[in-house]
Amino acid sequence: MSCFKGKYHDELIANAAYIGTPGKGILAADESTGTIGKRLSSINVENVETNRRALRELLFTAPGALPCLSGVILFEETLYQKTAAGKPFVDVLKEGGVLPGIKVDKGTVELAGTNGETTTQGLDGLAQRCQKYYAAGARFAKWRAVLKISPTEPSQLAINENANGLARYAIICQENGLVPIVEPEILVDGPHSIDKCADVTERVLAACYKALNDHHVLLEGTLLKPNMVTPGSDAPKVAPEVVAEYTVRALQRTVPAAVPAIVFLSGGQSEEEATLNLNAMNKLKGKKPWSLSFSFGRALQQSTLKAWAGKEENIPKAQAALLRRCKANSEATLGTYKGDAQLSEGAAESLHVKDYKY
Repeated sequence: MSCFKGKYHDELIANAAYIGTPGKGILAADESTGTIGKRLSSINVENVETNRRALRELLFTAPGALPCLSGVILFEETLYQKTAAGKPFVDVLKEGGVLPGIKVDKGTVELAGTNGETTTQGLDGLAQRCQKYYAAGARFAKWRAVLKISPTEPSQLAINENANGLARYAIICQENGLVPIVEPEILVDGPHSIDKCADVTERVLAACYKALNDHHVLLEGTLLKPNMVTPGSDAPKVAPEVVAEYTVRALQRTVPAAVPAIVFLSGGQSEEEATLNLNAMNKLKGKKPWSLSFSFGRALQQSTLKAWAGKEENIPKAQAALLRRCKANSEATLGTYKGDAQLSEGAAESLHVKDYKY
């Protein structure tokens, strides 16, 4: 058997292809309670359920934003929340033509015997959770593996362990109707060159696709969420065209054409930087058998969060800021962004957090 052919086979392929529709992308709104707390505290808003729900309602009901999106990743709490008027968020998204997704990992733990490298937890009970999330309306899932670059890292142990974890998660999701987003994030932390990042990215992605193949994962019913290939956070920046060239080449070398779409993480880039880099990739000439899109969290929400500041009267202003970023990224998936989105406060600031935990 070359790949898994279960009862959700056709549905997985259709949903993965839909999420990869050119002109659309994913809003990652699946921050854990602790992480969303840090975002809220940056605007002096208390981290309580009502405020978390208010922020997510602002995002999901922003006029004009959903047509730019094909998926929204939710945290478990958010999957079951409703708008102030009592309408489930899942229904708001589905009526807007957006598939609801769900974060299913349980965070990272240190890999014993390594220099602070990690593996991701959450395989225990995953099948049952996937069944519950599918029943609640989720149609895709996300699992984040984290690797770091240093003179001796990532170790082969960390690469293999995380690749196998991602593959195991992916097949369990597919058995239970959810399209798995495979996310091996190589952190941008450090002074390394873009060449070093390219080398590590290619090794990590090669290991991931070997593991996915070994686990009989249906590649047509998956998505890849990688980092862009960039210099480290403590190294000089390079032009978007250089990021595009290095990133697309790394993907050409490692990602099978059967994968319908690659949805990049923003990895602490500023909102505008992430958009310009994605746009440059889509303008690049050459073989690109997958659509190249976005799955941005911080890079879609930062200026929105600043505009909102927790005040109800600011909601229209905050939603307008979100729409600007959604439209800019929608254009970037087509390679037609002119860099002309009016920059809201926060759009140009670096969103890098060292050793970022989600």
